[in-house]
Amino acid sequence: MDREHSAQQLRQLRQLRQLRQLRLIGETVEIAKALGVEVWLRGGWAMDFFIGEPTRDHEDIDWFAWADDASALTDALLRSGYEPLPGPPSDQQLDFRKEGLESSFALLGKDRLGRVVVAGGPWAGELWPEGMLDALPGRIGPLRCQIISPRAQIEIKQMMPVWVPGRPRRRKDAEDITRLEAALREQGTRPA
Repeated sequence: MDREHSAQQLRQLRQLRQLRQLRLIGETVEIAKALGVEVWLRGGWAMDFFIGEPTRDHEDIDWFAWADDASALTDALLRSGYEPLPGPPSDQQLDFRKEGLESSFALLGKDRLGRVVVAGGPWAGELWPEGMLDALPGRIGPLRCQIISPRAQIEIKQMMPVWVPGRPRRRKDAEDITRLEAALREQGTRPA
């Protein structure tokens, strides 16, 4: 009985965190909209917004934003109660916490040919997957949000251990790739 009760409590805590994260995603979308800046979900939440429902527990909320918008976005997030966190170089990624939940904004730039690249840090100028920002908005219930394309999500999850030597392949990434490929097949679209 004790083990069942603990498992039930854990499920309830995860559901509460999920609801809080969804609220923060909606808040971030509204902040960006008010500023006239673009943000895109990446990582596990991007997958879930593409699929249309939460598929697993998420440790954090991952975003992309233009480096040119970083200062305005930072100011607005701080005014909304977010706290800055230490992390990668600030020209590469901005990390925040609100209500105990973390949100990370990887910053984007463009090269001289107009292609999307890593804005700063040790990989500055490296290309992101082509078409990454071309996906239609994703949705969970009434909440809509720009997401990176499912093909880009798959490529990033497959290549991250190659791009960042020493980063292990994670089980959740393999499971996410399987989910994304299945969702693309359901839509009649060929996976990456």
